[in-house]
Amino acid sequence: MSRLVVVSNRVALMEEGKQAAGGLAVAILAALKKTGGIWFGWSGTVVDGESQAEPTKTEAGKLTYATLDLGRRDHEEYYNGFANQTLWPLFHYRLGLISVNRRTREGYSRVNAYFADKMEPLLRPDDMVWVHDYHLIPFGDELRRRGCSQRMGFFLHTPFPPPELLTALPNHRDLIRELCAYDLVGFHTATDLRGFCDYIRTETDGTVEQRGAYGTAMIRAFGRTLMAKVFPISIDTPALESLARTAGRSRQAERLRESLVGRRLIIGVDRLDYSKGLPQRFAAFEQLLESYPEHCNRVSFLQVAPPSREDVPEYIAIRRELSEMAGRINGRFAEFDWQPIRYLNRSFGQRVLAGFYRLANVGLVTPLRDGMNLVAKEYVACQDADNPGVLVLSQFAGAAHEMGEALIVNPFDIEGVGDALQRALTMPLGERKERHAALMQTLRRQDINWWRESYVDALTRAPYDFPVT
Repeated sequence: MSRLVVVSNRVALMEEGKQAAGGLAVAILAALKKTGGIWFGWSGTVVDGESQAEPTKTEAGKLTYATLDLGRRDHEEYYNGFANQTLWPLFHYRLGLISVNRRTREGYSRVNAYFADKMEPLLRPDDMVWVHDYHLIPFGDELRRRGCSQRMGFFLHTPFPPPELLTALPNHRDLIRELCAYDLVGFHTATDLRGFCDYIRTETDGTVEQRGAYGTAMIRAFGRTLMAKVFPISIDTPALESLARTAGRSRQAERLRESLVGRRLIIGVDRLDYSKGLPQRFAAFEQLLESYPEHCNRVSFLQVAPPSREDVPEYIAIRRELSEMAGRINGRFAEFDWQPIRYLNRSFGQRVLAGFYRLANVGLVTPLRDGMNLVAKEYVACQDADNPGVLVLSQFAGAAHEMGEALIVNPFDIEGVGDALQRALTMPLGERKERHAALMQTLRRQDINWWRESYVDALTRAPYDFPVT
């Protein structure tokens, strides 16, 4: 069996015997422990001066962690710059927020080349290389330039924009050429796959052949042959079901339950980011209280939003906006014994969140654009099947492609989301159970292990050589 080599911007370095926190980390670790291999990437440490000369290696059974510290300039140009001020807003359809800068693009290319230089000596001829996310699009091309012929796959965890948006990037053709260096390119949804295929058709002299009903395309472009395919990422469904059964009785969950004093609970959990639609979500909750005043003093909205990228101006602005909105809405509707919005800029562990999800009558997941949004799946998996809550889900989250039994909403339609919250809060038990059972059927069939095995199996069959008609 070939070794698997995973490359990601950050490496989830785990001590032996400890549990990985994130679903992606769990999936990757399971694959690596099965085949043996390497998890390679940035350590998360920024140092003064130059980036680390050689990777730090940590052995854990058949698995080797290989990590690199980044110099301050490399981190600023590659990570804060091109990755997060250019590609992130572009891939989330926010052209007005992109920063186009030759210096950061050069830094992005330089760091990917640096990673490839440090990775290449660690590879064996029959290794399979699995690269993750928008930070590392050029990585495969850099390995090819160094003569590496191993099977290489890439998975994009964000949305992929249509060509009409992607061409706003001055070097868009280079970016897609670099993406075509891989044998397999995975996307969350058919919409993302279609955007990629449309670009190949309209902006290159490449050819595309659609295959299968669930989203597979065979592509020839830039002298390469590759497969592009839909692999919707998921969660560890059985583990979350089990965790929620006990977490609902945890000390933190009991404290939350007691603080509600019999009131209903709506919950949102998101990293603080402009793609998550949090101002629109606050406005929709305000609309609920305004249009359906019977919920005043009878329902509370808990929004957990840990800050991220705190030195980026757009993130400073949205944090200020949300604090002001929460204060205004609370000032308008609050009673001496009731605060409508509980807005928390902090993170909680998976067990605590599972208990909160279990208590919540409504899960409110309304991003303006999202690759998948695993919070939607986590909320559903944590419900009590005998008395489940209702998921209100944005049509622009990748999860909406699989979770049609949720209440699907347009997050820009504030009144519509307010109406959906009213429907969720008043939905009969029978309908709630029926919707929840259908959603759980999907989550049990297509869990994180299914996602991992589907992708690795497709990569195992690479390289692809086929006629394109």
